[in-house]
Amino acid sequence: MRSVTDVAQRKQDRIARRQVDKFGARRTELAAATLRTLAELGYARTSLREIAQNSEFSHGVLHYYFADKRDLITEAVRQYEVVCVTRYDEVVAGARTAEQLRDEFVEMFFDILAQDATLHRLWYDLRNQSLFDPAFRAAVLEIDSHREAMVWRVVTRYAELRGGTVPGSSGLVYLTLDGVFQRALLHHFAGDAEAVAALRAELPGVVDLLVRAA
Repeated sequence: MRSVTDVAQRKQDRIARRQVDKFGARRTELAAATLRTLAELGYARTSLREIAQNSEFSHGVLHYYFADKRDLITEAVRQYEVVCVTRYDEVVAGARTAEQLRDEFVEMFFDILAQDATLHRLWYDLRNQSLFDPAFRAAVLEIDSHREAMVWRVVTRYAELRGGTVPGSSGLVYLTLDGVFQRALLHHFAGDAEAVAALRAELPGVVDLLVRAA
């Protein structure tokens, strides 16, 4: 039989786990709720106090759940990427031909860029900051690996539908498409619709170059 001490300890452990779960859930909620504010302000102009002034949450609440702005920004970007990295999966699952997959990928690629431009800007801001601040690096590398896997699923499925192969590594494929995305994002913020349109027209050819025909 379990002793009274064992039962009490198990009860305390359950309570502690619930408290941890609630704390984590609240962090997730706050990070998601302040994401747009973070995206608008950017890293350099952001502090917990400024975020509080631009959101419905007090500085005290944010400070209780996050050690500093780095902690909040990292969690916010991570929550956004959880959604972002599954967006192309529906395109992959529904494609019946290589052309359909490529065309729908290109369409979503630029739709996402336009719809969530400030959020993508925040991601690149965080990634650049990780070059200077080691506190960001583990999270950035984790998020980057998820983005790489997402792109790899698209390109390998495209190769499969074409009956070809992908000669490059997943890292090289990701860097290629991420470079196009980041350049298009820059032109988007510069208001250069013509440059964005040119990149959109070229992207199908870029995807084709990543695949070796059988």
